[in-house]
Amino acid sequence: MLIHIVGGGPRHLLPDLRSYDGDDVQWVGVDRGTKALLDFGLRPVRAFGDFDSLPAGEVKRLREMLPELDIWPAEKDKTDMEIALDWAVRQTDGAIRLFGATGGRLDHLFGNVELLLKYAGRPIELIDRQNVLTVHLPGVHTVARDDRYRYVSYIPISETVAELTLTGFKYPLTNCHISRGSTLCISNELIQSSGTFSFSEGILMMIRSSDFAGCP
Repeated sequence: MLIHIVGGGPRHLLPDLRSYDGDDVQWVGVDRGTKALLDFGLRPVRAFGDFDSLPAGEVKRLREMLPELDIWPAEKDKTDMEIALDWAVRQTDGAIRLFGATGGRLDHLFGNVELLLKYAGRPIELIDRQNVLTVHLPGVHTVARDDRYRYVSYIPISETVAELTLTGFKYPLTNCHISRGSTLCISNELIQSSGTFSFSEGILMMIRSSDFAGCP
């Protein structure tokens, strides 16, 4: 089972969510993202949030349409997205994708990235029209070439990432130590059908990007 969570980020950054649908996918709405899901013709199995970003009439309509609406108070110790993600990781060990989690307010963006760090090692992706962001723990990881996302960047999240090795890339590395704040591994590219990245210590963020907001 895959769980796809849609937050209330700017609509123009959402890919076509229908292209991510499937029989094994369960959709979850977060606050205003619930309405975005319905606009795409997708029905959430659950929806979380304080829904303070929507007019009262719209919230009333959502209540009538979605008995699975889980309304929280505006004053709480977690964001709506964290509540939804905490629920999702209890439901499945499979992949979880976050949409509508970038753009707009930077505090929300950084908060959502922190959620990936909270669950580092779990297969969770943060996706918008130009980017796919994941967080990785030490080990050997395979990445397939995807021409929709030409650029592959690696950003150290911990103080140091030890023995980073990149194979199958335009700019390979062998047992390189990189520190937080380094831009050494920005805008690399795969030159084979797949490549690997490996490291022995630290936490590493991978961002796959396109120059254009035309990705599905």
